[in-house]
Amino acid sequence: MLDMNLIRNNQALVIEGLKKREYSVDFTDFNAWDEKRKSIIQKVELLKAERNKVSKEIPERKKAGEDVAPIIEKMSLLKDEIASLDEDLRDVDEKIQTFVVSLPNLPADDVVPGGKENNQVIHTWGSKPQHDFEAKNHVELAESLGIIDYERGAKLAGNGFWIYKDKGALLEWALLNYFISEHLKDGYTFMLPPHILSYESGYTAGQFPKFEDDVFKLEQEKGYMQFLLPTAETALINFHRNETLTEDELPKKYFAYTPCYRKEAGSYRSEERGMIRGHQFNKVEMFQYTTPDQSDAALEELIKKAEALVQGLGLHYQLSKLAAGDCSASMRKTYDIEVWIDSMQVYKEVSSASNAGDYQARRGNMKYRLNNEKKAAFMHTLNASGLATSRILPALLEQHQQADGSVLIPQALRPYTGFDRIEPLK
Repeated sequence: MLDMNLIRNNQALVIEGLKKREYSVDFTDFNAWDEKRKSIIQKVELLKAERNKVSKEIPERKKAGEDVAPIIEKMSLLKDEIASLDEDLRDVDEKIQTFVVSLPNLPADDVVPGGKENNQVIHTWGSKPQHDFEAKNHVELAESLGIIDYERGAKLAGNGFWIYKDKGALLEWALLNYFISEHLKDGYTFMLPPHILSYESGYTAGQFPKFEDDVFKLEQEKGYMQFLLPTAETALINFHRNETLTEDELPKKYFAYTPCYRKEAGSYRSEERGMIRGHQFNKVEMFQYTTPDQSDAALEELIKKAEALVQGLGLHYQLSKLAAGDCSASMRKTYDIEVWIDSMQVYKEVSSASNAGDYQARRGNMKYRLNNEKKAAFMHTLNASGLATSRILPALLEQHQQADGSVLIPQALRPYTGFDRIEPLK
């Protein structure tokens, strides 16, 4: 959520900032509601002052033997008028809040305007695979190796689902163990959060109310809504919700493993073939809470950690800095690590490293107290995938395939798999 004082006092800056996202905002209604709010508050304060004054007169007049019935009637009228104005204030506050929470985050100054066509490739690592044989795509490889069953996954759950089996299940688990081990080495705290979250968790993350229909919702009694988490970030951002930490406690560095559940437009053997786009996939997520001064360095750290994981798997990839319009609504700056999928001749994102600034912290009321001061300020929050497996595994199969149809296992995974290659089924 943007700073309300910024919205009230520097609307030109907000308008220009959101233009970089190709997002148009009109403050006409907001300004009218804000003026109405000020007027109501002034009226309520005057009426309450009058009520307090009249209330003090009642015992004095009783003591003097005067009739207090007219004063009591006046008190009743004042009470009703204040209650009516309070209701008007709640109504206008709700309109203001709904408007403000719908606004996306302001892009950082160094983020270029426009959509994904303006994304900037910062660098690449490794080389595109050069096979001297007829290479297979990852769906063909997975089936010939007997490691993923797409048809039965669709039979069990519908389009956009698959089943890891045999060495495929071991390879998937090895990837997760590799990621987890590397994060533990770097001193991050391992978390296993709930997979079912409350509406407030989605609101704090910035996904609700605007993107409420993008999640799998679980309707409960009396209108209470829960949902399956789309990413562990949605859980980790809420870990310190409504808390105030000390400056010395920051940065906080966490990571979590969860399946992710999303309403993606994927289907069995569509153009987004195999596991490239699915409704359920495994991911390890990194997360940091920092002071504003620490946040830029934290983003660099998250980017380097995600890159190191891909490099450890020997996969060719590129690092891209996203244009403002391609950053998610909550983020002020984002870098994507994108692996090369040879059969599709495209780079696909396996990690987004993002800095939300204080946008999420304002929504979740997450602050830190400066050392030796009573003053509290909002934290900065950052996240990065470390990593998502559903695109890593296709890239691994395609980039490490051999002429005999086998796939070599990267050295980093062999301690967890117990084998160094997967042979085709006989």
